[in-house]
Amino acid sequence: MSNEIHPFSVLTPSYIMDAVESQDYVCDGRILALNSYENRVYQVGLENQQVPVIAKFYRPQRWSADQILEEHHFSMALAEYELPVVPPLVNSQGASLLNYEDFQFALFERKGGHGPELDDLDNLYTMGRLLGRIHALGAVETYQYRPAMDPQTFGHDSVAFVSKYFIPTELKAAYDSLTADLLVHIDAAFAQAEGVSYIRVHGDCHGGNLLWRDDAPHIVDFDDSRMAPAIQDIWMLLSGDRDRQRIQLSEIVEGYNEFYDFKPRELALIEPLRTLRMMYYAAWLARRWEDPAFPHSFPWFNTERYWGEHILELREQLSALNEPIMELI
Repeated sequence: MSNEIHPFSVLTPSYIMDAVESQDYVCDGRILALNSYENRVYQVGLENQQVPVIAKFYRPQRWSADQILEEHHFSMALAEYELPVVPPLVNSQGASLLNYEDFQFALFERKGGHGPELDDLDNLYTMGRLLGRIHALGAVETYQYRPAMDPQTFGHDSVAFVSKYFIPTELKAAYDSLTADLLVHIDAAFAQAEGVSYIRVHGDCHGGNLLWRDDAPHIVDFDDSRMAPAIQDIWMLLSGDRDRQRIQLSEIVEGYNEFYDFKPRELALIEPLRTLRMMYYAAWLARRWEDPAFPHSFPWFNTERYWGEHILELREQLSALNEPIMELI
């Protein structure tokens, strides 16, 4: 697909400013594209205001209006309880989801900060406390429109798409056999954890969505928020070898339990969820490959080397799925 016909190609500086000014702002001409691929996000300067506004244009046909509004309402509820999140701004009509021509968009305050040092155990304890507070509120209500994070959508559907359209012919047999084995393990793990509760979670809680300022973490971008086991927001904070991860996990859980009860049976889902994320990420890049921003930003994707390394990583995950379940210290 050419750049000229892709939906995001209409997002010129003039279009972006027109959209923002449709909400009674006056732009000063300063626009900075921020690091976002699924949607398009811009920092837009405003006249007579020192702090710019963040404009987020949603990818067409990804989320329905109801699904976006559920996420908005969740982040707004968190902000009302003084949790450090960045909810969308509401206009004079009380709307957070805005429309300009063919696009749905939202505006946010710009919040500064620096990346977190997640190898610091004190920081992980603090993150655990924050996630406990988020999940305590996330468990109060359920999403009615947003899909759940499950093996079908993140695993089976992702594998089927990659196998049919992207995996090189010479690697297809190995990929199909390996992913079939992985999905058997993942399906079994989720079936055994059938009693695990699904709550509203952030869904993409990695260091890139965390800002540290005033010696405290702030969590941003709830775009991938779904119904999922609580452990989904915890395992992505872990790094290093297995022993190091156990230490990190115990520190997180200690802080977490101050506000919401951690369920140890969810530990059995760490490696299945990690594997699902790897499958889903590869399929996400594949599904978005017609977006001109993706070949430009991910030139290493869809090469034989990439798929060969992806298969090796999945083989490592098969070994991880066969290891004993991680335990708290």
